[in-house]
Amino acid sequence: MESGAKSEAKQDGEGSSATVGGGGGSSKVYHERQRLQFCLLHALNNLMQEKGSFTRAELDGIAENLVRTDPNKDQWTPSLIFKPHHNVFTGNYDVNVLITALEARKKKVVWHDHRKGASSIDLDAAALVGLMINVPVRRMRGLWTGRHWVAIRSINGTWFNLDSDFSAPREFQDKEKLIAFLDSILNQGGELMIVLQDE
Repeated sequence: MESGAKSEAKQDGEGSSATVGGGGGSSKVYHERQRLQFCLLHALNNLMQEKGSFTRAELDGIAENLVRTDPNKDQWTPSLIFKPHHNVFTGNYDVNVLITALEARKKKVVWHDHRKGASSIDLDAAALVGLMINVPVRRMRGLWTGRHWVAIRSINGTWFNLDSDFSAPREFQDKEKLIAFLDSILNQGGELMIVLQDE
């Protein structure tokens, strides 16, 4: 991860629009900050670079619809809070919600085979929208473990880590730094999904 980029952020609710300057000029970058376990919501809006591109109500609706249409729903233990694809109060959406939400925006999600290095990803592909990573996290001094969604995307030719846990977007100096970061994520048990514009 690169943290040397200069940024000036203008707060707008839970998101901010930052002007981030690297070696080749400056870019406006939209970045939402973490709230509860809504990292997938924030990551999707960061990926799309638009506040409200996705909403909590929309993701909740997707999660509930996935339950209704699942042929194995009779095997689940009923719970008012912990649903199969999300937590009613805190979010914590799963990969099925991610895929369904992006498909509704004419995007295709391709799961990257972790046995292949990140260098096998065509970062210059015309259809490439960005990357979504899901990483293991430990919070409260290791008492709580879970997973965290993060969007990575190129904006005006510069790749950014748009992690909602960060106070501002972080710029990668070059593609080699991005590939090294992605390889480290894969080596630590993270998952990597490639988001493409669906033709």
